[in-house]
Amino acid sequence: MGIESIGNIIAKLRKEKGATQEELAKHAQVSTQAVSKWENGGVPDTELLPKIADFFEVSIDTLFGRNITDYSDIENALAKKVQKPTWEERFNTAFELCWIIQQAHNGDSIKKIQDELGDKERIYASVNDDSGFTLMGLSRHLPYFLIAPECKDKELAFFEGIDYITFFKDFSDKAVFDTMLLLNKREQNKGITLNWLIKNLNIENEKAMEVIRILKKYKLINTTQVEMDDTIQEIYNYIPTPSFVALLIFAREMIDRPQSWKFWVNNRTKPYLS
Repeated sequence: MGIESIGNIIAKLRKEKGATQEELAKHAQVSTQAVSKWENGGVPDTELLPKIADFFEVSIDTLFGRNITDYSDIENALAKKVQKPTWEERFNTAFELCWIIQQAHNGDSIKKIQDELGDKERIYASVNDDSGFTLMGLSRHLPYFLIAPECKDKELAFFEGIDYITFFKDFSDKAVFDTMLLLNKREQNKGITLNWLIKNLNIENEKAMEVIRILKKYKLINTTQVEMDDTIQEIYNYIPTPSFVALLIFAREMIDRPQSWKFWVNNRTKPYLS
């Protein structure tokens, strides 16, 4: 494909991106008429090519129709793709890339997440093999992606020094669980007191002290002493962790098992914890 078709490629990329000629013109710092001229057989000035390529997040070779597969610098290319102006755009782009990884694992042709969702609210995809597994939720309300390469020493990875029974017992306590929910719904820089717990959970002083003890045990809060009205009062500061939200995500999927799968690949021959 020769240089004379660069305008056609620009038009195609713009439509795929869902961008207007005005948006491309603004990014390239040219007039809308200039973009229109390109798309009707014109050729942009050479110095504009990097800006145009950046707008579409492609290489300059792509603008010339050169399909070159070069994985030597793919890490930097991915980093550049993710580095959007806002954190929301970065997370959305990263999640789209995770979906590409998931499809590639399954050998699927690459499609956008929204194309796959259609009218469904929740669909899932998973690839399982003796080398590891992936698990992905494409829900509009709760999207997530997990990739877990196989670890060699399961005893060390999962069990050594870890008391799961006590942990689940602690967090199955309604007061503890409700406290974690409340703390994760509040502004992170707000401290709490024993009286705050008693009031908001409608529990006795002794129970509130037990909740504080459990949260301290898992290093989820730290203590600051403040002098008020000539008395020392303890303020408890929550130390936010995404692990609690991740726990809710995967607990939810165990309670309300996924029914709609985009694909489920199971090549695994051994138990997950063997």
